[in-house]
Amino acid sequence: MKNVVVLGCTGSIGDSTFKVLENLGSGYRVIGLSAGANTKKLIELIEHWQPQCVCVPTAEQAREVAAVMQKGEVIVGEDGLCALATLPAADLVINGLVGAVGLLPTIKALEAGKVVAMANKEPLVMAGGLILEAARRGGGEILPLDSEPNAIWQCLKGEPREGLARVILTASGGPFFGLQRAQMQEISPDEALNHPTWKMGPKITVDSATLMNKGFEVIEAAWLFGVGIDQVDVIVHRQSVVHSLVEFVDGSMLAHMGKTDMLLPIQYALTHPQRLAAPLGRLDLAAVGQLSFAEPDCENFPCLPLCYEAGRAGGTSPAALNAANEVAVACFLQGRIRFLDIAALNSAMLAAHVQRSADDLTSILQVDAEVRRAAVAWVESRA
Repeated sequence: MKNVVVLGCTGSIGDSTFKVLENLGSGYRVIGLSAGANTKKLIELIEHWQPQCVCVPTAEQAREVAAVMQKGEVIVGEDGLCALATLPAADLVINGLVGAVGLLPTIKALEAGKVVAMANKEPLVMAGGLILEAARRGGGEILPLDSEPNAIWQCLKGEPREGLARVILTASGGPFFGLQRAQMQEISPDEALNHPTWKMGPKITVDSATLMNKGFEVIEAAWLFGVGIDQVDVIVHRQSVVHSLVEFVDGSMLAHMGKTDMLLPIQYALTHPQRLAAPLGRLDLAAVGQLSFAEPDCENFPCLPLCYEAGRAGGTSPAALNAANEVAVACFLQGRIRFLDIAALNSAMLAAHVQRSADDLTSILQVDAEVRRAAVAWVESRA
């Protein structure tokens, strides 16, 4: 029996994880759940999975959840998340959180020797070195859960790393592929949330529209696979059938292909090194017909080059960029700034950032708080 904790259980990663678990049937038990504001959905999941421990953000939610739990414990806040991620009985922690909130529970889980399946890329962007050190120190393991790094992980299995030349992340291009900046002046949140191929939460969907999500994956991949930022390339692939590729020093490439569904990478993380039948059926290449690839448009989507800039600079620069972007996306979804202001705010915060060493968590968290305050002031100055 494999005991599973799901952080961010009411989001899109949680939804896909539960579908996989239902299909796999016996052999897995959900012992812990965390959720944000969607208490109603959390209660439905509690009734179905009967976890031992549940974490919510506020004491008010905790009282509401405790009233319907037949057994188990309800814990609260950041300390609760860390306690949930380190439950002694947990064999696998699914990190489906969004943003910097996933940083501390990830570190604590790895220090406790847990296997952490990461869909939450922001912690690696903010503090990749500290996260890898936590895994080394505690004996934990990171499994890439998101489609693209999961594909790279699978392509590299059994391959000597000295033979690796580069990794290539595929990008759908988002809903505004091919548009010029002048055509994106009045983009609404509803338009930005209309992703052409993937079903994701609001924040990640907007990040996909700006290509910030792909830029963060560049930084994430550099940490996960031990390569330099400039050994990670991005190619636009509108069909989202090739999930990523690796190239070796002899010029040969391996690509990971499959249906466009998060069930596949999540199931592999749950079952590896085994492969079990999934309910999706086979990829019909004849029906796909053709696969197309294009260079990313860094001029009209400047968030991607900003991530390369931050990754090359190192230190606390990626953490600063992440903090700025979290504020920018939230303000865009609230209607406080326009779509193009996301990149403008991110650029301004990165340019103003005085880089520090990212060798300790305190410095990273200080930068995160400082940049968030500065980003809010930037938004308010344009109100």
